Amino acid sequence: MSSFAVAGRAGLESMKDRSRTGVVTSGNLVVLGVASLWALVTDILGRRFSWSEFMLQAWFMTRVSLLPTILVAIPFGVITSVQIGAVANQIGATSFSGAVNGIGVLRQGAPLVTSLMIAGAVGSAICSDLGARTVREEIDALKVMGISPIQRLVAPRILAALTVALLLTVIVAMTAMTTAFIMNVGGGTISSGAYLDSFVSFSRPADFVLAELKAVVFGFIATVVAAHKGLNASGGPKGVADAVNQAVVLSVILLAGANVAITQAYVMLFPQGAA
Repeated sequence: MSSFAVAGRAGLESMKDRSRTGVVTSGNLVVLGVASLWALVTDILGRRFSWSEFMLQAWFMTRVSLLPTILVAIPFGVITSVQIGAVANQIGATSFSGAVNGIGVLRQGAPLVTSLMIAGAVGSAICSDLGARTVREEIDALKVMGISPIQRLVAPRILAALTVALLLTVIVAMTAMTTAFIMNVGGGTISSGAYLDSFVSFSRPADFVLAELKAVVFGFIATVVAAHKGLNASGGPKGVADAVNQAVVLSVILLAGANVAITQAYVMLFPQGAA
């Protein structure tokens, strides 16, 4: 058998293994997500939910993500205002720059920046924490004592991530839109009244609802992925580092796909609100 045939067979087997692993991982993510939501709802209704763990995780996530989120939102607002302002000047539509800036940031920019921060800062922190507990066999100890790691560790983190994602989206939107307003009005491109009038005329409450819906979905996906990778980490510190890397990469890919799906569904259901 030639070397090319051997290489081709090896490549085919590698593709099959990767495909099989991807299917298994997708199934495990769905199972973990459903189990986490079920544990979250039943524990809250049964008054067994660990609110102290929720508060600790929410404060921790806020500390690790708030400042980076603001620092990313400011240049995002600058880039958006500069690019849109240049195009608006070319076609003589500077009076609509406020609407385009505001709606673009609210519908797409704020949720995307939030998703990156949740996947990068929050997701990596969750994965490293749970991964360290796994390799130290703390997760196995909880199971031996009859305590569900999903109820005790994953569910509070999911609720905390959803809460932080909702608030971060508001902060990103306000920071980016304020930056764009300062860049356009401060540069003399358009008056403050015309800028705000165009934004108020074309924006709708549904835009804010869409942004917050995306934030909830993104926060849930990133937390489930991080928790799954952390709970299945193995191989000591190197295994935890590999799990964190895998969690961030997989989260970004899934969040990008979810963003496209939600945006397309919104355009199909509300065509009059398409940007």
